Amino acid sequence: MRTKPFRRSNREPTITLINIVFLMLIFFLVAGTLAPTQDARLTLVNADDLVATPPPDGLLVLADGTLLLRGQPVTAVQAAVAGGTIRIVPDRALAAERLIGIARALKDAGAADVIIVAERALP
Repeated sequence: MRTKPFRRSNREPTITLINIVFLMLIFFLVAGTLAPTQDARLTLVNADDLVATPPPDGLLVLADGTLLLRGQPVTAVQAAVAGGTIRIVPDRALAAERLIGIARALKDAGAADVIIVAERALP
């Protein structure tokens, strides 16, 4: 009795695909750079000891919603009289809804742009 000869099934060329991806990886590692290298003589600034202070022209918004411009209490209309860019420096305890309302009042009073200044949290 004769048995059928063993036939190989048509498999996907995975080894070829792996080789191509590997070669592309090597090519991009060698040919491309993410950023130019910096000069070895350069020493970067250490910002650990810096104290964050609000900008001097910023509109301070206290937790109770009081607006201060250069230390003096103002209204949204008075702050927006110049019509330029206004930087809002809100208190951490200020409610978000109130902050949005103040920003909207500044835009309605004639401010060209309203920028909210915040502190970036470090990981």
